[in-house]
Amino acid sequence: PTHHGVFDLSYLRLIPGMVIMAPKDESELRDMLYTAVSNVNGPVALRYPRGAGVGVLLKRGFDVIPMGKAETLRAGHDVALLAVGIMVQNALRAADVLKNEGISAEVVNMRFVKPIDESMLDTIASRFDCIVTLEDNVVTGGFGSAVAEYYAARGTTGLQLKLHGVPDRFIEHGSPNELYSQLQLDPQ
Repeated sequence: PTHHGVFDLSYLRLIPGMVIMAPKDESELRDMLYTAVSNVNGPVALRYPRGAGVGVLLKRGFDVIPMGKAETLRAGHDVALLAVGIMVQNALRAADVLKNEGISAEVVNMRFVKPIDESMLDTIASRFDCIVTLEDNVVTGGFGSAVAEYYAARGTTGLQLKLHGVPDRFIEHGSPNELYSQLQLDPQ
């Protein structure tokens, strides 16, 4: 239960100057590694997800990812799903489930836990009243906490902000899909 790797985003955020990246798939992992070794002067944490990749086609060569920049993967107007790492795939699937219920969800691959994309967060807060963060890390001190801290420091009001991730307890062993279901981190 202590070796799931669900604490790293939280404890690494405390380190000054640390860059923390979490790829949505194996192609983005390659680009993040390239970005880290060629364009960052300082400590970098690149989170490797547990298990097999999602199976995307790999392009030739590598691209530098602009430091701290998120990407919108799906436009929506009712709720914003801000996700990092493998939770981006679950956010996209959750958006499909929500669409069937008449809810339009925007999905944003935040990519960086630190530095966080402040411009994207400002844009999201100006367009949405309901924001959900998704991470496969403990919520305490993690990605969602970074989002909440940003909005609190800015004095942003009127948001329904839901931080969704691993609860503050040790999780027993299981396959990723079993654990995502148990922790309600699966698309349903």
